[in-house]
Amino acid sequence: MAADLTIQADVPPDRIAELTALMRTAWWMSDRTPAEVARLVAHSNIVTTLTLADRLVGFARVLTDYTHIALVLDVIVDEFHRGSGLGAALLDAVVNHPELAAVRSLELVCQPELVPFYRRWGFTDQVGSSMLMRRTADARLTSC
Repeated sequence: MAADLTIQADVPPDRIAELTALMRTAWWMSDRTPAEVARLVAHSNIVTTLTLADRLVGFARVLTDYTHIALVLDVIVDEFHRGSGLGAALLDAVVNHPELAAVRSLELVCQPELVPFYRRWGFTDQVGSSMLMRRTADARLTSC
């Protein structure tokens, strides 16, 4: 792990453009605007960033009630640093966050090829008969 790696629990306003650029490298976040990114950071309960040589290289956020459930979202590491241990450092910071210590269930959604990575922290895809369901803004507009 690089000596100049910094793990922070915030995203300063002057880093929103950099975070937006990082997010746009992932298909599920490719259309996010700086205004949307600023809003989601402001309304997330916990955010974690990784900077390396003063460059933002990792991000994750959590929505939680601090008791029963915490949902880990938008986990991303700069594509040039994947496989270097930065993703592990990011997940360690998230799952070991002191405000999540008493939460009964940490949950996340990931692509199938990332299941082995997340299993290292005790995540499982054995969640009973639960199913992921989604309602998009487009569906709300057409269902009226």
